[in-house]
Amino acid sequence: MTDERVSRRRFLTGVAAGSAAMGALALTHSVLPWGPFSLADERRRLDAPQRVPVNRTAAQAGAVALASDPDWRLTLRNGARTAVLSAQELAGLPQRTETLPIACVEGWTAVADWSGVRLAELMMLVGAGPGDDLRLRSLQQRGAFSVTTMPAVYARDPLTLIALRLNGERLSLDHGYPARVIAPGRPGVLQTKWLHTIEVL
Repeated sequence: MTDERVSRRRFLTGVAAGSAAMGALALTHSVLPWGPFSLADERRRLDAPQRVPVNRTAAQAGAVALASDPDWRLTLRNGARTAVLSAQELAGLPQRTETLPIACVEGWTAVADWSGVRLAELMMLVGAGPGDDLRLRSLQQRGAFSVTTMPAVYARDPLTLIALRLNGERLSLDHGYPARVIAPGRPGVLQTKWLHTIEVL
């Protein structure tokens, strides 16, 4: 009988602990509408443009008109060496598709398929090397991070892309059309959207 009481007590304790954990999880879901523990997280992702959330739209960044301009060009600079490419020319370069996460300081992370040109290969057009840091300039007119610096360790990573497509579709304006950066391990605010210039420091 003693063993049966002990077993029963352990069983009831386990059930109580499990119920408490499930209750706490449910409370977290209801209190935190967004984040790694939220049931709403996946729903919000599915409703987001191209199934990846956006924390700053093109309109909020003041980038709509400039990013939509058919005469947009991406300029690469390394001292006196310069290369200027249209969206069509970028699309004509060897393309890669990588499955990479993007993480936002707001607390969400989304994994997506990004397609575009390897940044390291692109910068070879102006003679950039694996030890070069880069400065990225955006068409963004409002808010922080219109200019960011990318250390060489990210710039030379073969997974770092100048992305033109997201989940099999052309980038939407809110995701950085016509071109944006996606680099493994970089916070979302540093994954520069609406690119127009990349410079070797």
